[in-house]
Amino acid sequence: MKYSFRQLEVFLAAAHFQNITRAAESLAMSQSAASSALKELENQFDIQLFDRVGKRLQLNELGRLYRPKVEAVLAQAKELERAFSKHSEVGALKVGATLTIGNYLAVGVMAQYMNTPTHPRVSLEVANTSTIARRVRDFELDIGLIEGELHSSELEVLPWRGDELVVFCSPSHPLANKTSLTDDDLREATWIMREQGSGTRQSFERGMHGLLSDLNVLLELEHTEAIKRAVETNLGIGCLSEVVLEDAFRRGSLVPLKVPEHRQFDRQFYFILHKQKYRSAGIDAWMELCRKL
Repeated sequence: MKYSFRQLEVFLAAAHFQNITRAAESLAMSQSAASSALKELENQFDIQLFDRVGKRLQLNELGRLYRPKVEAVLAQAKELERAFSKHSEVGALKVGATLTIGNYLAVGVMAQYMNTPTHPRVSLEVANTSTIARRVRDFELDIGLIEGELHSSELEVLPWRGDELVVFCSPSHPLANKTSLTDDDLREATWIMREQGSGTRQSFERGMHGLLSDLNVLLELEHTEAIKRAVETNLGIGCLSEVVLEDAFRRGSLVPLKVPEHRQFDRQFYFILHKQKYRSAGIDAWMELCRKL
């Protein structure tokens, strides 16, 4: 082969950091060795993978084209190396998840995944859908778990499991004793909501079509626990995933409210993967554990 795996590693590190010095540090190399490896890779094929602006490296069109292919080659090489070393088939994973999934579902999957003879490590990043999608797209995460709808030509979006949002209030709220709410009840209520752009807010707005402009939204909060506490103190009513509310309903600190039948709050959780990323045994094992929840 005209290229080495080390040259490919330098290329990916330079693409990530956009700086050869930081790329070299991440690979425990000298700056001159990393520069030479990158230059040799380009010279061997008479190509240029970066536009160079001072000390900054910016992937050009050719570099962006080859980056996912290089990522796939190195991922397969690492998988082969683990097999040759007789290590477990499942290795370390970098997982991203949106708030509801990350805080209430992913941690349990992590415990199961890591509880194997070789104890593979899992790093978990919790962020909004757009951030997780971007980091999967940039190969900074192996897999993403999201609750919002997503359309991307670079990502594979796979259905995982169903979910449903539930409208809820405190047991002492005036609506708590109502058998079923009407659209007028929803209009007149004070709401404590997730922030704009979250997957939960996206699903809520879809279910509340026709009423959105009439709703009285007192607070928009990023964290589900803060919303639950605010609703418990009777600041208003909320709408969150049933996954988030199970414990509170069981304790009786919050109660579910039945919305009109034409208000549909069901939704889907998804896996997201880069279309050109090599599907390792670890990713397959992670997805299988998720599907057993």
